[in-house]
Amino acid sequence: MTCPLCTAPDTPLIETPVPGGPEGASVQICTLCADEIASAAPAPDHFRVLASTMWSEDPAIQVLAARTLARLETDWARDLADQLYLDDETRAWADNVPQDSAHRDSNGQPLSQGDTVVLIKDLPVKGAGFTAKRGTAVHKISLVQDNPAHIEGRVEGQRIVILTAFVKRR
Repeated sequence: MTCPLCTAPDTPLIETPVPGGPEGASVQICTLCADEIASAAPAPDHFRVLASTMWSEDPAIQVLAARTLARLETDWARDLADQLYLDDETRAWADNVPQDSAHRDSNGQPLSQGDTVVLIKDLPVKGAGFTAKRGTAVHKISLVQDNPAHIEGRVEGQRIVILTAFVKRR
């Protein structure tokens, strides 16, 4: 089958949900497209073909194309995004990007601002002179916006940065 997003021929396709729109909305795309879309920084060269596939008649493909173009930080992607016409309903869907946190705990569960987490190992706190013990609950965490591997929280009255690999969501 041909991938409707990157037009790669004879490629196995996987079902990929397109959140924020109609219940159960999904598309069949190749694993490379799915991996690139899920990555923090999609490869612009892989998506140059969006110049033609963004005009698909399938609204889910249009939404994926619009969201992908918005994430690519290149002049050609911005130009294509400006050219892309979507009807009002599809534009609302494309703009309704669920805030799936890139911050994930040690088990892969998404973390949100204000969550409570539990430390899964003893952590020496540099500069504070104590060790945060395993099993300590950290309430009302804050997400470090520019680094999905870090959260902030209070332990023993001190505000500290904690690696997400050492916590699990409660």
